Amino acid sequence: MSKRTRAKADTSVMVMVRMVVQDDGTLHVTVDGAPYLPVEFAPPWRRASYPHIVDAISDGRPGQTLRVDVIETDGRVVTDFRVPRRTAPAPAPAPVLAQQHVSRTVEAQTVPAPARPRLAEFAGSGFVPGEDVAVAIVIAHTETSPDGISRTLIDARYLDHAPTREVILLGRISGTICIGQLT
Repeated sequence: MSKRTRAKADTSVMVMVRMVVQDDGTLHVTVDGAPYLPVEFAPPWRRASYPHIVDAISDGRPGQTLRVDVIETDGRVVTDFRVPRRTAPAPAPAPVLAQQHVSRTVEAQTVPAPARPRLAEFAGSGFVPGEDVAVAIVIAHTETSPDGISRTLIDARYLDHAPTREVILLGRISGTICIGQLT
């Protein structure tokens, strides 16, 4: 068995993730030196993609620790570690005596299907391109497009709990606030 094959089989090996922030705010990501790219036809990685990138890499390498180095445009390096969760061992099944017989009739139960979301769109303009925009009733965040317009799809069921049915978009950088009412 070669050294490289042993390293891949060893779950104690640390996975090295490197994210270099480009001047335009995109990220160049490598995993153990190999490029890690977004799916085909997807936009390039951005700062807001950080948790999704780390989750995807972690899911692809279960049981391994990730070391994530983020290199900022000014050369600063921020290092983060993602340590896998330890799972508790399953309890041993209780011994069953050979003379015991358990008879049980299980009736088929129908499980209701989850309710489908009712989506409503809300858009506002005046934001800084690429900025993080809070959606209030704060249930999500969205990002602006290159033209400074922010759009969000909201599951209208959340609005059932808001008597005014108002939605707020709040630009985290620009301070732009767009308030509107969905009908």
